[in-house]
Amino acid sequence: MASVIVVGNEKGGAGKSTLAIHIAVALLHGGAKVAVLDLDLRQQTMGHFFANRAKWLAANGAEAPMPVEHAISSAGDALAKSDDAAQLARFQDAFAEVSAAADFVLIDTPGADTAISRAAHAKADLIVTPMNDSFVDFDMLGVVDPVTLELTRHSLYSETVWACRKQRATVERKQIDWVVLRNRLAPTEARNRKRLDERITALSRKVGFRVGPGLRDRVIYRELFPFGLTIADLSPTIRPVAMSLQHVAARQELRALMTALGFQGLDDAEKIAAE
Repeated sequence: MASVIVVGNEKGGAGKSTLAIHIAVALLHGGAKVAVLDLDLRQQTMGHFFANRAKWLAANGAEAPMPVEHAISSAGDALAKSDDAAQLARFQDAFAEVSAAADFVLIDTPGADTAISRAAHAKADLIVTPMNDSFVDFDMLGVVDPVTLELTRHSLYSETVWACRKQRATVERKQIDWVVLRNRLAPTEARNRKRLDERITALSRKVGFRVGPGLRDRVIYRELFPFGLTIADLSPTIRPVAMSLQHVAARQELRALMTALGFQGLDDAEKIAAE
């Protein structure tokens, strides 16, 4: 069976799709066979990215690895108008099909609590949750006292993951690994970050997640999206933008992210950090 990676957070704007795209492409360059399912049925950011990728590669006579895709990622708008039962049935069929054809199934989820998103979380072997460097994003994970800023309890999304982990452990006797990534960190240290760090550490001990580095807010990540490319794709034959030292730093950043997720042993992983 394929290993299932779910990129999730019930708050929009945390960088889920950007992370999902980069994790998928890094795994592909590592030699893995990767299937992708985009469950953000209306937005379909990941689906658009890989459609752009296929078109750009064909137009430029270039080659780069592509994932296994399913029709659920190209019929999202119509499916979004269906009821929960229809969406769940379509997801279960799609999941069964791609999980038999890949080493990894990577699922990008919407920034909302939906039936299809909860079903995906329950199938995860690894849940990756990005959060921006802000108490606004932390509020989806934990609640702090407004006077002392001390952690008082876990919040909505933590409850969702907790329920999925409990279900998986009860039914299949398997543990779901959960990693919270500090995404889009500001370039300078701040008092707010120190406060946030302390609360994240406290919450991680309470609900059981690991903390890892995400991706900084770099222009290159946005600049390559229209081409369907990532920094892992850049090479002497694939170079739609001028290279700089910032791109080398971004590759190292992606490599650190993959290591934090536990994927450092993939074939040709050094290519991700190559200059």
